[in-house]
Amino acid sequence: MSYYECVFIARQELSNTQAEQLADQMAEILSNNGAEVKNREYWGLKNLAYRIKKNRKGHYTMFHIEGPSEAVKEMERNMGLSEDVLRHLTTRLEELPEGPSIMMQAKSDRGDRGRRGDRPDRDRPPRSDRGDRDDGPRPERAAETTDA
Repeated sequence: MSYYECVFIARQELSNTQAEQLADQMAEILSNNGAEVKNREYWGLKNLAYRIKKNRKGHYTMFHIEGPSEAVKEMERNMGLSEDVLRHLTTRLEELPEGPSIMMQAKSDRGDRGRRGDRPDRDRPPRSDRGDRDDGPRPERAAETTDA
């Protein structure tokens, strides 16, 4: 059996439950064709890098799949026919990764940081304490002002 990772983006007009139902439909297509979804993650409603079919946001979902390529092709065919799926990308993997994906790890890390802009990992002094600036006149300007 082969391993695959599939990420697809659903329209922003869908509710969270409708996006989950769409993912259920795709998982059912896979199981009907002899594949198994090993891991499924809903990444949430995220901003798109550019507009796709007049959408600025999309519901992201990721599958880790174990099964034959025919099952994945059938799922991709149905994604292409669905008006709710904006984009999809499936890649073949050598082995399925363990644990949560990078996106889910980033979500859990966000809660630990505190409020926005708070960077405890930086140990630099405030900008007002910068000692590398001299507030006196520039040397070339000083020469001009003494001549006049």
